[in-house]
Amino acid sequence: MTAPHAWMPYSPCGDGCVDHATPSVGAFRLAWRVVTALTVLSCGVFVGLAALVCQGRTREAVLRRWFRALVRAFGARLDVTGGPVFQATPGRGVLVVSNHVSWLDELAIDAVQPIRLVAKREIRDWPVLGRLITAARTVYLDRERLSLLPGTVAELAAALRDGAAVGIHAEGTTWCGLASGRYRPALFQSALDAGVPVRPVVLRYLVDGEPTSRAAFVGSDTLVGSLLRVLRLRGLVVEVHVLDEIAPGRAADRRDLAGLVQWESERALYGDVLVPIQRVHRSRKPVEQRTTARR
Repeated sequence: MTAPHAWMPYSPCGDGCVDHATPSVGAFRLAWRVVTALTVLSCGVFVGLAALVCQGRTREAVLRRWFRALVRAFGARLDVTGGPVFQATPGRGVLVVSNHVSWLDELAIDAVQPIRLVAKREIRDWPVLGRLITAARTVYLDRERLSLLPGTVAELAAALRDGAAVGIHAEGTTWCGLASGRYRPALFQSALDAGVPVRPVVLRYLVDGEPTSRAAFVGSDTLVGSLLRVLRLRGLVVEVHVLDEIAPGRAADRRDLAGLVQWESERALYGDVLVPIQRVHRSRKPVEQRTTARR
């Protein structure tokens, strides 16, 4: 597919990246998970009403528990390391920056701390999940219309100044989880404009302690097909690594800040041994660069 402009996020990850050899559950367990997931999803109406009534920490606790139940209903176990939440100081805004692998990313992030997320405009039209994500005050980004980007950055900066935690997927599109893309600097400007720190977050998907690409939402995947593939997966663990905050004063500009956040994230993802992996540059052609090897 041809991107509408040179800065359109692009990932070389496709159908061939998805691992289909990992163990699957039987028909009975799959049916049970489908029923459980639909039940927890339907409870979202009541959770939303409760969130309207509750305030502060109570509201956050209600939403967090529901998102954790939703992750579990899809057959995944959540494992959080680092800070218990993204905001080190309540009431002070923070830009939460994570890598992007799956539709499960949003559920796992909100299971740690419900936050406002920036998502591609197409997600708004997803059945059920689209409505839930919209109800969470998601900021939608039209990746095909660069002229709207300054307005999105200004909207994010205003939310950050008001003390919100706002999450972005800095790669701009999904990767398979076994490789990662360049962090796009544009949205990092909102943290600099608001004078707030950035919180790097690393998401990993594991089966039997080894990274898996089966949870990835890439290539010709449909939402329903990806949902079913995750529901069939046995022993999925979603790791959420909450790294140390990066103060805005540590970076000269948004490119410097994006590079610093990516460096810290890749250290958590791959360790400290340098090896070549696939990377995508402005030409949208994969080229080899050096990054850090998986531990």
